Amino acid sequence: MNTELRFLLAILLMVGVLVVSNVLFPPIPPEPPAGAGAAPEPGPDTGSAPTIAGLGDSAPPLPVEPEGNVVVESPLFRHVFSTRGARLVAAELPGHRSFTREGPVQLIPEGEAALGARLVVGSDTLDLREAPFTPSQERVTVRENGTGSLTFRHERRGLVVEVTYGFRGDSYLIDVTGTVQGADRALLLTDMGPGLPLNDADQAAEERALAYVGNHLQEGIDSYALSNVERPRVHEGPYLWAAFKSKFFVLALLPGTGSAGADYFGGILVEPLRENHARVAVTRPLGADGDFAYRAFLGPQDYTRLTALGSDLEDVNPYGWRIIRPIIRPIIGLITWILTFLHNSLSLSYGWVLIVFGVLMRIVLWPFNQKAMRAQMKNMAAQPLLKEIQTKYKDNPEKLQKEMMRLYKEHGFNPLAGCLPMLLPWPVLIALFFVFQNTIEFRGTSFLWLPDLSAPDPFFVLPVFLGVSMFFLQWVSMRSMQEVNPQMKMMLWMMPIMMVFIFFRLAAGLNLYYSVSNIATIPQQYWIAKERQKVQAQSPIKLKRS
Repeated sequence: MNTELRFLLAILLMVGVLVVSNVLFPPIPPEPPAGAGAAPEPGPDTGSAPTIAGLGDSAPPLPVEPEGNVVVESPLFRHVFSTRGARLVAAELPGHRSFTREGPVQLIPEGEAALGARLVVGSDTLDLREAPFTPSQERVTVRENGTGSLTFRHERRGLVVEVTYGFRGDSYLIDVTGTVQGADRALLLTDMGPGLPLNDADQAAEERALAYVGNHLQEGIDSYALSNVERPRVHEGPYLWAAFKSKFFVLALLPGTGSAGADYFGGILVEPLRENHARVAVTRPLGADGDFAYRAFLGPQDYTRLTALGSDLEDVNPYGWRIIRPIIRPIIGLITWILTFLHNSLSLSYGWVLIVFGVLMRIVLWPFNQKAMRAQMKNMAAQPLLKEIQTKYKDNPEKLQKEMMRLYKEHGFNPLAGCLPMLLPWPVLIALFFVFQNTIEFRGTSFLWLPDLSAPDPFFVLPVFLGVSMFFLQWVSMRSMQEVNPQMKMMLWMMPIMMVFIFFRLAAGLNLYYSVSNIATIPQQYWIAKERQKVQAQSPIKLKRS
């Protein structure tokens, strides 16, 4: 079962339990009264192979020379460029450990490359991805607050191609500029490679997240799972950016800045490869002087960094389902800020931060739970009246409806009043689900026996404990009730079992937060149970006779 669907099922089950818990004896309710520079061929996924002028033709073969590599290093990255095609053949992130290979995260699949170029001129295509380029340096080292650059040059029969990569030590962004002389009015195709390799322990979840994404100027952001690419596709632009994304990392191309940078990419070309891989390229015409510029981001899905790049790149791996995204995004931003603030200001690991956050949430929500409890007390006091009305007027629906409306008005009886205040913690739970799905800060963060808070508990201790704590909370609540209907007795056993089944593959951090929240609720649940018993011991309110 898909992780998001499993979590949605959990939310629906909890809603059901909450409603049943507050509506012990439900009353009979009253009757409710296309742009410039675009790829020149068919639109997105026409079902036929893309045919762009010259792509099926071949120019004279380029000479083959020995390949060399140029290493570019900074505190944030270690890139390796090949002298063949001036392509990026390795992109390591030293600050992030890979769980599928020895060493740091790698964003270029082994034996593959990105940022290679092809030129389409009329009916001819010149493939520069294997062309020999001469580098300006043999190695580049960029200090933390410094900058650096690397230039490649290729000359052949009047064609001169020059590409310059600019680096900053405190950024994952690469500024790419270049010129092409000897190819008038050419269309430039820039390769993004075949996709991102797997780097996380939960490879099944990461495979589901693998996709290419584009932000169309008019149509907005669309994501396409790599596992579903079965035939070539052409997506007509204009595009603000195109990207490959995994669960926590991204390789994105954005238009460049300055006079050489176009505002948009013309289109996105997609060619299926092996499973979970597809070769993607973006198109744009060269400038009037044969110049071009674009930016490449290869790094973690850091919300702050992606937001700074603009054009909604932070939504490359969007939080939540489209329909709830506008609501959930501000909550996620606030929760992420709180968790990061607690982590930095208290110097606590994120495991302890989640424990503190779970307790704080229960303290903050205490007044709302109090309101829910008082509503429950009113409902309990009105239960005898409700039964009396239902029995007395069971053969007179019109009179039954009238008397029940009077009961609602005079005694404040509302079967849902106890539910609504208790729904407030759920947006937090939903937000935390997506925080652990996508937030890079939690990736690889260990706590006690948990190797990774963003991955499932390897020993399933927390999901089982979550089920036990849920059973205990329901048991405490039911013990204080004079009458318990059969549905609630069934849910006492079934709900914890279902929650264990649903949560056992969810992030350990989410299980930790929810378990702590349940524990922090126990004192309040005892207090509510005692108050409920006091109300039940009192004489029931009397029905006013009309």
